[in-house]
Amino acid sequence: MELNDFTPNTIIEPFRIRSVEPIRFTSLEQRKELLQQAGYNPFLLKAKDVLIDLLTDSGTGAMSSNQWSGMISSDESYAGSESFYKFEAAVRDITGFEHVIPTHQGRAAENILFTTIARKGDVIPSNTHFDTTRAHVEHNGAEALDLVIDEGRQPLTIHPFKGNMNVEKLRETIESIGRERIPVIMLTLTNNSGGGQPVSMQNIKEVSEIAREFDIPFFIDACRFAENSWFIKTREDGYADKSPIEIAREIFSYADGCTMSAKKDGMANIGGFLALNDDQIAQECRSLTILTEGFPTYGGMAGYDMEAVAAGLYEALDEGYLRYRIRSTAYFGEKLTDAGISIVQPTGGHAVYIDAREMLPNIKPLEYPAWSLTNALYLIGGVRAVEIGSVMFGLQPDGTEKPAAMELVRLAIPRRVYTQSHIDYLAEVVINTFEQREKLNGYKIVSAPPVLRHFSARLEPFES
Repeated sequence: MELNDFTPNTIIEPFRIRSVEPIRFTSLEQRKELLQQAGYNPFLLKAKDVLIDLLTDSGTGAMSSNQWSGMISSDESYAGSESFYKFEAAVRDITGFEHVIPTHQGRAAENILFTTIARKGDVIPSNTHFDTTRAHVEHNGAEALDLVIDEGRQPLTIHPFKGNMNVEKLRETIESIGRERIPVIMLTLTNNSGGGQPVSMQNIKEVSEIAREFDIPFFIDACRFAENSWFIKTREDGYADKSPIEIAREIFSYADGCTMSAKKDGMANIGGFLALNDDQIAQECRSLTILTEGFPTYGGMAGYDMEAVAAGLYEALDEGYLRYRIRSTAYFGEKLTDAGISIVQPTGGHAVYIDAREMLPNIKPLEYPAWSLTNALYLIGGVRAVEIGSVMFGLQPDGTEKPAAMELVRLAIPRRVYTQSHIDYLAEVVINTFEQREKLNGYKIVSAPPVLRHFSARLEPFES
């Protein structure tokens, strides 16, 4: 008997679950009290009081049996451990960069890089800087300039690579202010602040060509490089037959270095690195690493963390995993759009972004509609998300405030953690919140620090 193969409609998780963690259910009344105690800031909630936690996909994923076995056999020597050399070999194999400097996470790599190369009055262009990147740039007196294409600021516009940088504006910026004020050009893959949108290989090439024309270093914020590689494979001509690792290697070949949070596409719970080719800058960065992180062969990471990242970088590039990862996110997005909810389209790799400005036109931008929606999701369903709007990006370096370019709520999906039934529940919560949207009020900030205020601000809702 000769049977025909078939192509299933259901994308199943490409793993088996062998360890489980219980989650706690709470009532609406309990959540009201808990949110009030947290100053109406989801960051200040206790994790045990959250049912589905989509605050971030950074460091919140589940590690594989291969990663755990590497951790058990790790070398914890202070200097020159075997775990470091395994980690270094993996990073070099994928990125091609000569110097690999481990850090405890991505923001440490940003701090070391920008402290070394950025000065007051400098300008650092990117497609879109994320919150910690922007903060490190501004902390060193430089300006973080966003040059994403126009489509990247239009949530409903369909474009395969909405994370692309506007290369015409990049050239105009360089010619206007002078290359001596631009210590580096950055490109974030995928573009987190803009809805997790990918960058095309063509755009990476064009940015690289401009950087080389003006002799400016070109660095990639590579935290979701594997997801970006998959989008190139599935959306860009000429790449369908290439593997994700081949695409990733080509991406890095156009750059001079990268910062990396291995808590994303490193598939680990902690860790990161700075990788680059310039010998002099690498030496200066290593000196600062010793001061702020640790010896250059561990740089704030334990040996077992480096083992986890060394394995995780390859696992993030596995085609079966990436197909499941991207499709499951799209599945969630489709459920919301079918219900009439405005999200950033097309869906990105790691998250679904709700357009809170469209959903809540009755709430003024500086009364923080995305923050209001985020809190409503917790109250209604115990779901923790994150605002990417005017609380996160509205405060300017001079202390003034202006509305952010977009008011988004990001629902970031941890890697290999939640199943389809969790996603179906999430969709129900969002849809129910959407149906009650006219009941939502704006918020005001009661107290907040001057930098990265969204992490620890305390707010109060306006009364109806």
